[in-house]
Amino acid sequence: MQKPQRIGLAILLSLGVSMAALAAGSGKDLEATPQAKAYRALLKAIDAGDYEAYKKCMMAEAGKDIDAQVKQMGKTPKETMGFFKMMEPTDVKFTSLDVKDKKATLSATGKSSGEVNRGTIELAEENGQWKIGKQSWTNAK
Repeated sequence: MQKPQRIGLAILLSLGVSMAALAAGSGKDLEATPQAKAYRALLKAIDAGDYEAYKKCMMAEAGKDIDAQVKQMGKTPKETMGFFKMMEPTDVKFTSLDVKDKKATLSATGKSSGEVNRGTIELAEENGQWKIGKQSWTNAK
């Protein structure tokens, strides 16, 4: 008689842990993380066309690379921000977050040309602030 009760209890505990894990991984809860807030700040800078704010959201090394690329292409910061805005996914929703020490990977979905894309955003903590490194978006299933 005790064995079925233990099995039932184990099933209930397992279900409870699964439900808690699902709730913890929900996009709504991810919005409150410093990593998601850092990415939202980057998107806000792109929407505003604010090149300097955009660079402040990026890891130091990435910001230097962007400056070099802008100069090499002979584009102005305004033209560059226009390009970023055109490439920026819309309706971004965070799906998961993996944090290990001062590095993090944020996964998301978004739309580009009306098509759902999946994105991976790499972040690192620099001087107490989360900064965006590399991001990649794909419509591949």
